[in-house]
Amino acid sequence: MPVFESVFESTVERKPALRPVASTAAPGRGLLPVVPALSGLLPEGGLRRGTAVSVAGGDAGLLLALAAGVRETDGGWAAAVGLPDLGLAAAAGYGLDLRRLLVADDPGPHWAEVVSVLAGAVELIMLRPDGPVPPNLAARLAAVLRRSGCVLLVAGPWPGAGLRLGVRSGRWFGLGDGHGRLTGRQVEVVAEGRGSAGRGRTARLWLPDAQGAVRTVEETVGAGIVDEVGEDAVSGAGAGLDRMAVV
Repeated sequence: MPVFESVFESTVERKPALRPVASTAAPGRGLLPVVPALSGLLPEGGLRRGTAVSVAGGDAGLLLALAAGVRETDGGWAAAVGLPDLGLAAAAGYGLDLRRLLVADDPGPHWAEVVSVLAGAVELIMLRPDGPVPPNLAARLAAVLRRSGCVLLVAGPWPGAGLRLGVRSGRWFGLGDGHGRLTGRQVEVVAEGRGSAGRGRTARLWLPDAQGAVRTVEETVGAGIVDEVGEDAVSGAGAGLDRMAVV
């Protein structure tokens, strides 16, 4: 197996040819934008560049929704590593530009090396590691992220993640009496983390709606829809991610 140390040292001066433009921070705060429905859920209104974000349970819809804002940047490049089941049609529906999406389906035990190289070439990476991540390896990759300004969205736990998000509860619509066409999923998403994110925030979202997009559940939504989602999804807003049920 190649030595990780040499890879991490070499990426400092590596200039990948596929990099379209240098990362450009959002005005003022070094944030990667997110879709409007998620901005109120995040403490800073976007994803802090150069950091890792954990998506509890690896919910694919939430992962793609968080990644979709990369299209608003000057470069707009993203990558998916270790996600062979990622639906490209779903990614396009959430707003990702497939022409600017690099895919490494099965990097095997070399996923960390792939991430360290791609971090210098794209603005956001979606990742599912092939197993538990040792804290020392996470720390090395954190240094790579800080240098490059790339955001790492991890499907599952990540040592030292500054922000953790997950789907606490949800329900699909459109099946009727056991048959029909799925028209959308309504969920409650919770975000927790360190510092300003420590107290946790929740939001009720369509993930996705009938058009495949992400939007908030309006307060004026009909009582019938609220009843279908269930009172538990609303009353459990104080529960932590450790008690989350991903559906």
